[in-house]
Amino acid sequence: MLNDSVFEFLTQLRENNNREWFQANKKKYDKAKKDFELFIELSIEQIKIIDPEVSGINAKDCLFRIFRDVRFSEDKRPYKTNFGAFIAKNGRKSRYGGYYIHIEPDECFLGGGCYMPASNVLKAIRTEIYHHPNEFKSIIESSEFKRHFPEMYGDKLKTAPRGFPKDFDHIDLLNYKHYAVGKSVSNEIVCSNKFVEEIDKTFKALYPLNKFLNEIVQDL
Repeated sequence: MLNDSVFEFLTQLRENNNREWFQANKKKYDKAKKDFELFIELSIEQIKIIDPEVSGINAKDCLFRIFRDVRFSEDKRPYKTNFGAFIAKNGRKSRYGGYYIHIEPDECFLGGGCYMPASNVLKAIRTEIYHHPNEFKSIIESSEFKRHFPEMYGDKLKTAPRGFPKDFDHIDLLNYKHYAVGKSVSNEIVCSNKFVEEIDKTFKALYPLNKFLNEIVQDL
């Protein structure tokens, strides 16, 4: 179960997103971060049972920094108002498909896959789908997958990607910019014993997509 300190800190940070408040409440941040890190350690062990490829990593390999890069952003708030972790082979910077846990009051979600893949990875995924569209469709159109993820994440290209025929029968499958999915989870579930079960059910449904993607990525 996720410790209450995580939600309490993030709720307060949303209302006080400035360096002065953060420094004055550094102990609260340290406690919340430690509790989230412990939760992710336990989640890694849970996910290993679903996907044995997730191995040789710890929570620190998966956690994202809370500090925002504001150099090129009009939004100058210094801190993210969430804790996030991408659990995948090689950790958060991995090119492999993985499992994402996002904790933010009223905006929690679970997701994964390949988000913002590098151009060579994206082309390789599209190529594999081009040659095996029915295999990919059987994954994303399965009842269990759609129960958790009704649609793929993000915008799509308006025309066929370069190098692929426009008249391909399944061109819509190649137009995704990300091969990633996500689903919202209520505060009530996240802050209860049910969250562990929700993670288990959600990531079991996600596993076939990651398996498909990672068989492509490992050959690059």
